[in-house]
Amino acid sequence: MATIISPSILSCDFANVQRDVEMINASEADWFHVDVMDGVFVPNISFGFPVIEAVKRHATKPLDVHLMIANPDQYVADFKKAGADILTVHFEACTHLHRTIQNIKAHGMLAGVALNPHTSIELLEDVIEDLDLVLIMSVNPGFGGQKFIQNAIYKVGQLANLIHRKGSKAKIEVDGGVNLETGALLVQAGANALVAGSFVFNSANPSETISQLKAL
Repeated sequence: MATIISPSILSCDFANVQRDVEMINASEADWFHVDVMDGVFVPNISFGFPVIEAVKRHATKPLDVHLMIANPDQYVADFKKAGADILTVHFEACTHLHRTIQNIKAHGMLAGVALNPHTSIELLEDVIEDLDLVLIMSVNPGFGGQKFIQNAIYKVGQLANLIHRKGSKAKIEVDGGVNLETGALLVQAGANALVAGSFVFNSANPSETISQLKAL
């Protein structure tokens, strides 16, 4: 199965959002990765519902929304209304994770859980069968363009084993420091989906860069 590529619009040109959305539409990318940050769970603020709604109006591919926010439960319905197709919450932000996963699915979205670099794969043992996606952070969340954390490759392998052992259908996505070199190692370890932001949008030909990632 071909690797899913989810370009992060956090790295797009915000003076030309529609142009960049249309570039992703026309490219070999599969999803739009949308990073939502609140300045509380992570030390940065990105964008909210109006921007997501604007992207959704022009996007022809699913919105892969990654919530780096505190209290995500109170906004699940709002993100569905804004256009999210996949909603990923952080393990570290959810006191009642199983309830949160059920809430996301009840609103007709695919449910994902993200793990910070210090968070163990083993903590997903009891919910992995309920998940559609697990997002491994290969940088500390909050800012684009950070250096890749090598331990993420080992965590992908651990997660692939857990998914196989439990009979889960969850996809493995990785976010942070993804390029052709790290992407190849992650896919080899078992990753199904790669998020790439600055590597795509800072390249001379973003569409070609997406094609190269897709071929991994």
